[in-house]
Amino acid sequence: MTPPMASSLAVLISLVCATLASSAAGVRVDLTRIHAHPGVTPSRFARDALRRDMHRHTARRLAAASNTTVSAPTKKNSPGGAGEYLMTLSIGTPPVRYPAIADTGSDLIWTQCAPCSDHHCFKQPTPLYNPASSTTFGLLPCGSPLSMCAVETAPGCSCPYNSYNYTYGTGWTAGIQGTETFTFGSTPADQTRVPNIAFGCSNASSDDFTGSSGLVGLGRGAVSLVTQLGAGRFSYCLTPFQDTRSTSKLLIGPSASLDGAAGVGSTTFVASPATGPSYYYLNLKGISLGTTALLIPPNAFSLKADGTGGLIIDSGTTITSLGNAAYQKIRAAVVSLVTLPTSADGSAATGFDLCFALPSPKAAPPAMPSMTLHFDGADMVLPSDSYMMQDSGVWCLAMQNQTDGEVNILGNYQQQNMHILYDVGKETLSFAPTKCSTL
Repeated sequence: MTPPMASSLAVLISLVCATLASSAAGVRVDLTRIHAHPGVTPSRFARDALRRDMHRHTARRLAAASNTTVSAPTKKNSPGGAGEYLMTLSIGTPPVRYPAIADTGSDLIWTQCAPCSDHHCFKQPTPLYNPASSTTFGLLPCGSPLSMCAVETAPGCSCPYNSYNYTYGTGWTAGIQGTETFTFGSTPADQTRVPNIAFGCSNASSDDFTGSSGLVGLGRGAVSLVTQLGAGRFSYCLTPFQDTRSTSKLLIGPSASLDGAAGVGSTTFVASPATGPSYYYLNLKGISLGTTALLIPPNAFSLKADGTGGLIIDSGTTITSLGNAAYQKIRAAVVSLVTLPTSADGSAATGFDLCFALPSPKAAPPAMPSMTLHFDGADMVLPSDSYMMQDSGVWCLAMQNQTDGEVNILGNYQQQNMHILYDVGKETLSFAPTKCSTL
């Protein structure tokens, strides 16, 4: 990891020091998925997603109440990304609109800021936000409780300028922390402006966030958007990978609910380790394929006292990743039900461990039973197209295995067409199967 050049940071600080509001609000945002494009094949999607997910897992190992609802339009991202979902929001005064990855697996809100040379920043789809051109920008004091220097699990920071170097498995970003007014909502009627949001003004980043102009952390930490808004809950509904046109809504605040939804299940969050990251841990007790309960060791998904293991739900990771003991049971169960020949070429093309050869490129895959994730108090039922992925001529198990003892991750591919509510105040996750494009 290479930190930003000191000269670039100094230029950014000198430009914004001469420029220079606290209320919480709710938010409504549309979601867009990165690969919302018919030209992106499932095999390319899978390769990119698995590459970035593996790096993200590596970083995890190394890092070991409002009356208004804020809404963000959210959709699958454009080609070049790896299956993340984008939310659209605006920053500053006058507002600068930009797309950012919606990530429940991290906390920092950030966007790239001018000055930022091509050598230090990735190419983004919108103009760079310039803090010197905004009348509402301010530097975040190092003494602020939202300073990265005050956040115990922060990957890195330094004062007096509150600079940070925030590391993901998918890459890194570095800059200074500031405060700004953010605008949420896609139309004037549903727009909400929220002042004094602490965020990262990045002037150096790795080239790992293509298709976006930054990232919005929705985790449980102090600097996440959810925490800063004082929102008791938020919800989203992710449109499926095959749907290249639809958007859905991310709601943060009182309007986030599953009222009227059928088949709602709820499970309690597992407390995060005292010295570990603030993830949304869940108590997964077992997995079934069809009516068959898989013989997975009872502690396969348990969060250990030392902070290892456990299972988290993460909108910023694409493919579900499970410890080898659990994954091998799922793999064997799928193999026992599919009479098609396995395809080594399909595995090489997609990066998935288990792929089958279809009779022809356009042949429909055979029927498969649903997969049920048995959480404490609720079952999440996944149809076959939420755990299998079809490409031209191959059909693959869209999961990956990892070393036992690492954190297990429920990725966004397995969350598609599921309306999910995070009730942070009540410490519960609720979900209901939904056609997300209709919300």
